[in-house]
Amino acid sequence: MIQLLKIEWLKIKNYTAFIIISSFFALGIISVNYIVYTFKKNVIDVSDPTGLLSSSSPFAYPNVWQTVSYYSGWLLLLPGMLLLILVTNEFTYRTHRQNIIDGWNRMQFTHVKIMLGIITAFVSTLLVILTVFIFGAVTGKPFSFTGVENIAYFFLKAVSYNFVAVLLGVLIRRTGFAIAVYFIYTVLENGIALLLYAWAFDLKEKGRGDFGNMGNYLPMNSSDGLLYSPLDSISGLASKVLPSDFTWLVLSLAIAYLGLFYWWTRRRMVKSDL
Repeated sequence: MIQLLKIEWLKIKNYTAFIIISSFFALGIISVNYIVYTFKKNVIDVSDPTGLLSSSSPFAYPNVWQTVSYYSGWLLLLPGMLLLILVTNEFTYRTHRQNIIDGWNRMQFTHVKIMLGIITAFVSTLLVILTVFIFGAVTGKPFSFTGVENIAYFFLKAVSYNFVAVLLGVLIRRTGFAIAVYFIYTVLENGIALLLYAWAFDLKEKGRGDFGNMGNYLPMNSSDGLLYSPLDSISGLASKVLPSDFTWLVLSLAIAYLGLFYWWTRRRMVKSDL
């Protein structure tokens, strides 16, 4: 596997799309959190001198683990899109055939793409941890590991987005169409998730049962639903009327979906024509 990953690195290290998208993603993590930090400091704090909306800084320990993980998660479509391009390029330029002619088998080709998705998620998580340290140091509060589980949730979310990208790349094989489907599906699933959340709210309000936020039971939203913004103080105040957060169920579904994405990708590569 190490040798196969070295070959993958040789393919992408000088690839323009890889350099540009990776750079935008790395800068974006710092930028989006800085924008939220500035907005909180110069708008929310100024308009709320009593601290009613937020009793502690979301960028100070221990909240910073949750804050940076949540807002950095907005950008995970970028590495997903990059993986989608890399996978579909293999089919566009027939390099997947050449790899197999050169001695790879289909499972090796599949597993190296899956590993690339995991490595990308790991590097993304390291960037998030570095950002946490930067903002945590700026606020000057004592270091704390409380809330560090949000880093694991971010990693799970990154892997989920990457696995979906690899799956779509293997299924569709055409770059432009695959990217369009990736973004359209993301928007569509978020829309359905909002409808399911409204339905869950209505069911609980009418006393028909608390089924949790059913929007979080969808494939990509399951990993999204593990991360919450610490600026959202309303959900805490209205917890009696809002659907419950069944974190254990959402986490279990997110892991199960990863298994489904892997199985589907593997099956497609094994059964399809080269």
